[in-house]
Amino acid sequence: MGRILDRLNKAGALRRWTARADSAESLGDTALRQMRAEARQLRRQLDRLLHVAEGRLALPRAGSTAFPRPHDTDWAWRPEVWRGPLPRPGIVAAPSKSRLGDEATLFHDCTQSELTLRQMRNRRDDDLAPFGLRLDVFRFDGTFLSLVIDLPPEATTGLTRNHLLRVATVIDVEKPLEIFARLNVKHGPNTEQLVREFSLETRETMVEFDLAYSGLDENRVERAWLDLIFEAPEMNQVMLRDLNMARYRRAAL
Repeated sequence: MGRILDRLNKAGALRRWTARADSAESLGDTALRQMRAEARQLRRQLDRLLHVAEGRLALPRAGSTAFPRPHDTDWAWRPEVWRGPLPRPGIVAAPSKSRLGDEATLFHDCTQSELTLRQMRNRRDDDLAPFGLRLDVFRFDGTFLSLVIDLPPEATTGLTRNHLLRVATVIDVEKPLEIFARLNVKHGPNTEQLVREFSLETRETMVEFDLAYSGLDENRVERAWLDLIFEAPEMNQVMLRDLNMARYRRAAL
């Protein structure tokens, strides 16, 4: 009985929104404005549902957080760009501070943007991440280009100077360039910054941040973010096939 009622409720909801869409042209401004607000609220929830559903049913399976992790890992994470389909998959002529999803932001100082940022589907047999991120750079008249990834609160919960943070990625480039990772941890009024360079001798590459060599105040940690910095990116295509992070404690001496 419950399933029958559930199907009837779904069919009724579909009929109601179909009727509303059909009548939208003839509505007055006040009624149309109210209906638009309701539709936007509904769309946000539908986008959330589609993000999970399409990711889970895709191959490689979207939403996947499967990747190798060091021994004694106490936190691991793959950002949403590489994990599941985004409602807005790409940005053309991306201005500075363009956001892709809820966690990634592109920064640059070009006077005229000839940058394209797009989520892509990974389909190769050796891909672990369901999705990748492609950055196309044509003419580049700026001095810096970076992609900022906001880390979730779990990344800094219980963070100590006895931790190491690893960033692993799979990168394909059209021509050689330098790519750096900068970990930023805000603690009180200060921000600790650690920089490492990815080696692009192989597609699969990683860097580690050892917090023992930082001035981190463990009692005042607020938040953290990761900068991916691209040096001299003009006329290049960078495909980040995967990016994941793991936090683990240093082995006892």
